[in-house]
Amino acid sequence: MSRIVRSSKYRHVFGKADRKENCYDNLKPSKGAWDSNKVKGNNKFTSVIWESRGGGSFAVLNNDKTGKYTSDLPLVSGHKGTVLDIDCSPFDDYLMASVSEDGNGRIWNIPEGGLTGHLVDPVQTLIGHRRKVGTVNFHPTASNVVVTSSTDYSVKVWDIQTGDATLTVAGHADIIQSVCWNRDGSKIATTSKDKKARILDPRAQTVASEFDGFPGVKGSRILWIGGGGREERLFSVGFSRSSDRCFAIHDPRDLSKPLAKQNIDTSSGIIMPFYDYDTNMLFLAGKGDGNIRYYEFADTKPFIHYIADYKSSTPQLGMGLRPKTANDIASCEVASFLKVSNNMIEPIHFTVPRKSEMFQDDIFPDTAGPEPALTSAAWFGGANADPKLISLETGFVAKPKGAEFKPTVVKEVKVEKPKTDLEWKKEVESLNKRIAFLEAEIVKKDAKIKELGGN
Repeated sequence: MSRIVRSSKYRHVFGKADRKENCYDNLKPSKGAWDSNKVKGNNKFTSVIWESRGGGSFAVLNNDKTGKYTSDLPLVSGHKGTVLDIDCSPFDDYLMASVSEDGNGRIWNIPEGGLTGHLVDPVQTLIGHRRKVGTVNFHPTASNVVVTSSTDYSVKVWDIQTGDATLTVAGHADIIQSVCWNRDGSKIATTSKDKKARILDPRAQTVASEFDGFPGVKGSRILWIGGGGREERLFSVGFSRSSDRCFAIHDPRDLSKPLAKQNIDTSSGIIMPFYDYDTNMLFLAGKGDGNIRYYEFADTKPFIHYIADYKSSTPQLGMGLRPKTANDIASCEVASFLKVSNNMIEPIHFTVPRKSEMFQDDIFPDTAGPEPALTSAAWFGGANADPKLISLETGFVAKPKGAEFKPTVVKEVKVEKPKTDLEWKKEVESLNKRIAFLEAEIVKKDAKIKELGGN
């Protein structure tokens, strides 16, 4: 990526970790191997996947309750398997989604003021995948629409009001590693362990196009960047054959070759990429690293311009980008991250130094607000819309909890999942052992009968 300094209002963005008393301490974030960001934040809460046994859990922490937490922290604990991913609704701070190794997704309604006890009853259950579900993403502009992906190699789009898997896209040949909506939610991009990246047309339930991803064996991620009046591009990160971390930029109209492709470094951690549509800034945080690289995206070559590195000696297990409405606008904070380490969530603030106390409209363009642009019915019917934008000049106050989300509840029933070849082999071995044991018992009984008859 280009490290040439150029004229930009974001060239002096600086990252700074918050003080320890403003961190969330004494936590037990998941250390599972599944590739997840592990944490999500909104205007009211910070959610983190929890390290637990005998089921899956995640914690929901109030943004204004920082410091050291007790060991009996209330959790969202309704899954029968490990929680693999979580997401927050962009339109309702109290509505969250989770997916798990149990093969289901769940929608949760967080009480006003946060959790006061364990929450075990979801308001909706998403039943339809045949294997563990690895990703969940709310639609960026339509209410009550969620996309999930599973190790059954399918992507499903759900109407969470009814609990129906309204749309299903097949076509992947291996585990799906990342899923991302574009800005208006008309398309989905995915990366897969089969070393392909794909663009899905969810309402046509087809793979619109695919292209070669990264040849390395480790995980890759993909993001839509641009949009909102700018040319859409696909930004992906992964590993080369020699295990170097690298990036690529593609034009979705011509996927025959990348617009740009370059190695980043030789570190081994999977990169978690984040994009801010307002500032056109890209942030790359590597798992196991303590650093966050950040860049500015442009429409012309070399497309990505290096700004700086945020450096820390504490490695990150996961990372989450808060919505712009959760930022401290008065201090010119243009990005707010949540960094997960071994027992803590640490807020990291990226700011543009300004002396004036007036609202800086040049670095804070109108941003996506908390009102959906479409209903789920309109989107499933074929409509598209960009996010509804709001100004941050007068500040943003998060809405209090509104009317309860009351969907048509889908009752969970146990569905027998098709067994893999390995599972069938183990079952046959178990049955053969059982047969051998019973045959030995019959031989013993026959011998006993003969012995008794001889007397």
